[in-house]
Amino acid sequence: MAIESRIRELGSRHETLDRTIQEETKRPASDAARLTELKRRKLRLKEQIEGLRSRLH
Repeated sequence: MAIESRIRELGSRHETLDRTIQEETKRPASDAARLTELKRRKLRLKEQIEGLRSRLH
């Protein structure tokens, strides 16, 4: 189903962002503005995933 495929794609992007955020926080001079933007993007993906999942039920 197309929605399930989209959920998997968004989930993969969400996981990639999560790893990127973790790597950035481990850096000695992490960029706070970059972290904020990455977290916003991750949250938007999560909201999109939840919206699509709600359409499946």
